[in-house]
Amino acid sequence: MSSTARAQKAPDTRGPVRKLLTSFGFQILASLVLGIAVGLIAVSLGASGTEHTVLSDTLDRIGSSYVTLLRAAVVPLIFTAIVASISNLRRVQNAARLAGQTLLWFAITAFIAVSIGIVLGLVIQPGAKAGEGLETGAPYTVGTWWNFLLGLIPQNFLGLTVNSSFDADAQIVTSGVGFNILQVIVVAAVVGIAALKAGKRAEPFLAFTESLLKIIQRVLWWIIRIAPIGTFGLIGSAVVKYGWDKLTSLAWFAGAIYIGLALVLFVVYPILVKTHGLSIKQYFSGVWPAVQLGFVSRSSIGTLPLTERVTERNLGVPGGYASFAVPLGATTKMDGCAAIYPAIAAIFVAQFFGIDLNLVQYLLIVIVSVVGSAATAGTTGAIVMLTLTLSTLGLPLEGVGLLLAIDPILDMGRTALNVAGQALVPTIVAKREGILDEELYNAPRNGLPFAEDLDDTDAGNTDAEQTDTAEPESDKEPAVAH
Repeated sequence: MSSTARAQKAPDTRGPVRKLLTSFGFQILASLVLGIAVGLIAVSLGASGTEHTVLSDTLDRIGSSYVTLLRAAVVPLIFTAIVASISNLRRVQNAARLAGQTLLWFAITAFIAVSIGIVLGLVIQPGAKAGEGLETGAPYTVGTWWNFLLGLIPQNFLGLTVNSSFDADAQIVTSGVGFNILQVIVVAAVVGIAALKAGKRAEPFLAFTESLLKIIQRVLWWIIRIAPIGTFGLIGSAVVKYGWDKLTSLAWFAGAIYIGLALVLFVVYPILVKTHGLSIKQYFSGVWPAVQLGFVSRSSIGTLPLTERVTERNLGVPGGYASFAVPLGATTKMDGCAAIYPAIAAIFVAQFFGIDLNLVQYLLIVIVSVVGSAATAGTTGAIVMLTLTLSTLGLPLEGVGLLLAIDPILDMGRTALNVAGQALVPTIVAKREGILDEELYNAPRNGLPFAEDLDDTDAGNTDAEQTDTAEPESDKEPAVAH
């Protein structure tokens, strides 16, 4: 079990107003409200998904710039996090058992989530209650088991892909560079395992990788600090592009999705927490900062540093195990994107086209959700999981086009649930294995979970330095010694 060493800090003399204004949760909520208000103002001034104004373009640029910042760090973060997480298993007792327990609970919670999704789809019948004006359309990407398996084979070391398109009217070829996240995961996993097998000769490489990971995470802490600004732009732009009117024709479907997400997050997860003898209140207070950022960023990978931080710092999961389980969960643990959503969406498509599903097809939905979660790869790509489900069931892929209009709105809730589950499973497994720091789990939640670390150098400072330079309680977190 990891031990905790709390540094001495100056007393927090801030007033209640300043405490509220500097609260990360308050800043996110205020940005949500302000973004909605400004988005509605933009709509009233004539902005829409097709009509642009200065205000709507400004909101779009603010939101898209923040997402671009997150995505820029995705590839180096995934590579270093997975290599470091695999190498960290050498420091954990019963590593194989912990890995097996983690995967088992990923499957258990996914099974519960997809079962809830199927029940809600059958009870609410969103496809039979869909409004008029919906248009079918072929998905921009299709997930199949064959493509998924082929996608695991790296085309190059970085998983680099280049896509080109030709504009016949302008006679211009445009190209864009991207990364196949699944291939990056495979390369990182192979490198991590090889480093473990290499033994002492790989120690310098592993030390470099862990150091690089810390640097990348520090950059991401800076990005996370400006999350309220990104929230303002993303929410405001969403109101302009999709508006509330888009929800009317798919209101039953959106309602079914969010009911399912709420049932898992606020009923299933608390039951699992309680049955393991842990405080529900402490779980939510510990994980909530990461859930908020997941809701805004719509990316489990983008939220990974904060998810790992709250899992270790707030929920008391040992650092060596958390650094393995959370990155693994960020790429494969998707109760929202890979369980509830594809289950309800597949039933919606079947009902919309008047296709009756049989028992075998419902069982296939469960199997695809439990086994195929890695197809989403931690990105904002639940459409891949949906097309994988539809193709497995033999349902029309054109049904994906029915749901694209409100997908960003649904993706916020899906990712929030994903993140909550990615922190829950390591906590449960750590508790079952007797390695959870329950004192830390039950400790008061003081400070921002993404505050600057007190590293070894800082910890070695004199008492005078610690007293004179100590930041307010909300700006520093306890140091954790592994």
